[in-house]
Amino acid sequence: MNKTLAKVGSAVTTATVFLFAIFLIINFSMGGYFVCLILPIGFIMMTAGLHNECESDRKVAANIGLILAGVYAVFIMLVYFTQLTTVNNEQLNEQASKLLKFNSFGLIFNFDMLGYGLMALSTFFTGLAMEPKNKADKWLRALMMIHGVFYLSCTFMPMTGMFSKMSSGGDGLGGRLALVAWCVYFLPIGILAFVHFGKDKK
Repeated sequence: MNKTLAKVGSAVTTATVFLFAIFLIINFSMGGYFVCLILPIGFIMMTAGLHNECESDRKVAANIGLILAGVYAVFIMLVYFTQLTTVNNEQLNEQASKLLKFNSFGLIFNFDMLGYGLMALSTFFTGLAMEPKNKADKWLRALMMIHGVFYLSCTFMPMTGMFSKMSSGGDGLGGRLALVAWCVYFLPIGILAFVHFGKDKK
């Protein structure tokens, strides 16, 4: 059951990232919010599977990765549940809109950035805990650890105020393209994890 759940989680991660990219391209924000609400569940399942395989001398890194995956999930599910419920269904005044609407680049957007920064740290520590057995696993480990670099931009760029300045103009095309590029990078992680859990271990 351990491998099956982890494999399902990898499939969910891959599918939601792919759909997120499609929704970004066609500019269907509500679809993007919905799949981003599901993505953390698949990511936790995938990360837990990799955590379960780790040897005892690598458990500290694996534990850090799994805990950070859980914290990431809390932030991200809060962000997108807010978009799908409060923002979508209620009449918000100007101040509430600035804080809660994702495309206002306010508080809720900053929470989203922090969440994905924590996801990046989670992949770094999970990759660090892996012991690759083949070429595909080596690629998976490398991609996960390199993905950790996103922690820096996701955490520190909002502190510069550059995103709040973006809310005053533009159609957000640059931001959507940047997110599509992230999807293109992250998709192989989900695919390689799916392949990893699909292999019979002798």
